[in-house]
Amino acid sequence: MFLSWLRSVMLVCVFVTSTGDVEARYEELGPSRGEAGGRMDNKSEVVNRLRTAFRSGITASEQFRRVQLSNLKSMIQENEEDILKALQKDLYKPKFEAVLAEVVMVINELHYAIDNIQRWMQPEYVSKTFATATDDCFVRREPLGVVLIIGTWNYPLQLLIIPMVGAIAAGNCVVIKPSEVSASVDLLIAELIPKYLSQDCYAVVSGGEEESKALLQNQFDHIFYTGSKERASSILQAASVHLTPVTFELGGKCPCLIYGTVTIEAVAKRIVWAKFFNAGQSCVAPDYVVCSKKTRDSLLPALCATLKDFYGERPQDSPDLCRIVSQRHWTRLTDLLKKTNGTIVVGGEGDHEDKYLAPTVVVVAEDDILMKNEIFGPILPILAVDTLEKAIDFVNDKEKPLALYVFSNETSIINTVMEKTTSGGFCANDGMIHITLPGLPFGGVGASGWGSYHGRWGFETFSHRRACMIRGWALEKLNGLRYPPYGENKLSWMRWSTSAKTACLLM
Repeated sequence: MFLSWLRSVMLVCVFVTSTGDVEARYEELGPSRGEAGGRMDNKSEVVNRLRTAFRSGITASEQFRRVQLSNLKSMIQENEEDILKALQKDLYKPKFEAVLAEVVMVINELHYAIDNIQRWMQPEYVSKTFATATDDCFVRREPLGVVLIIGTWNYPLQLLIIPMVGAIAAGNCVVIKPSEVSASVDLLIAELIPKYLSQDCYAVVSGGEEESKALLQNQFDHIFYTGSKERASSILQAASVHLTPVTFELGGKCPCLIYGTVTIEAVAKRIVWAKFFNAGQSCVAPDYVVCSKKTRDSLLPALCATLKDFYGERPQDSPDLCRIVSQRHWTRLTDLLKKTNGTIVVGGEGDHEDKYLAPTVVVVAEDDILMKNEIFGPILPILAVDTLEKAIDFVNDKEKPLALYVFSNETSIINTVMEKTTSGGFCANDGMIHITLPGLPFGGVGASGWGSYHGRWGFETFSHRRACMIRGWALEKLNGLRYPPYGENKLSWMRWSTSAKTACLLM
């Protein structure tokens, strides 16, 4: 009942029609598949095909873009059941979390783009000087061309399709590369995209590291990548060969500060939900908590009680807890727990075969191994720092995070943290919710990412803002002031006619 109510509140109407079993299709297609659900074109042929389509001008019209976005929306709505099955197979995603993060967010993004695309495409007129008073001066948003979007496995649909929405709305042809780690979703996307979108303008390339390297040897007009900093470095090197601009959505250790007066039970519920949603495999999940010792001592029992309320006495049996995506990632996380010098307050248990790791809370010191790199799993370190000022200094000594959270009933504390820190996004008194709003840009800063998307911000990322001036012939005598032979009198008039002050007189 709650899920149905939530969908209606978010203005999403989902019509489910099953298109068959994903496992059967995987056996039918086999593991050695190429682009677009079985086509074995090599990577350069795929890019060249899309570039030919782009140069034909087919993607330029608002109508074409609107139709493709509507078809993409139909793809999600009509295949929701298969999407949920694939997510269950890859990550054991609970239906509730899968629908919210992978279906509702994508559908809302599509609605937002479809409703606003006409306004986004309009020229933006700018202020003028006296010398350009009779001219048309405006900024025109134009598509970049053929763009590449490389997705990742933790939200394999959302983090691939939402950037694609911006790219389609901006009028580009798009190659998408799903993550091979989430193999079932990879397969499903490769099958569905060619059925719903123009195969001349949009393509899916599947495969692992070698396929990605071959793809990156081609020249694109923009590359959008979500994933690790290590992989971003290799993509940047490949992009530099062609001077291709890039957008990186990376992540980092997102801090969660708790200072001043708070309602501990509410704080615990919101932190537990944000941290252990998708088993902590979220780039904007709270990576660690910083608070005073007094707050920590109150928070720990509240966290333990909340975990029990959410996932029961045996979290492994809970249908609401995701799994770690692979054995390799499971081993990485359990190794961290073996090496930590912190005190495990709750959790720590794991099952290698099930890829299960219990929601875990650890009290740590500043130099603990859990405080070195992004955890990206269901482990929450808690660090005691007595004052807000010292906590801010601790956060600022680290690389800039993708998101930063603060919990407090005191507005002055929230404003202090917001003003004295830097992060890709900022959210007070909750976690992760800010990324669900299409009107807010989503992106990092510094090591957590370059550029942003969602809503108009995605449209802008995949657009070239072309400066346009269309001049008439009426003021040719005035134009004569700029022609030789020069003189002081001409120079004085040119200074006046082209100054910003004369622009104010015209407004």
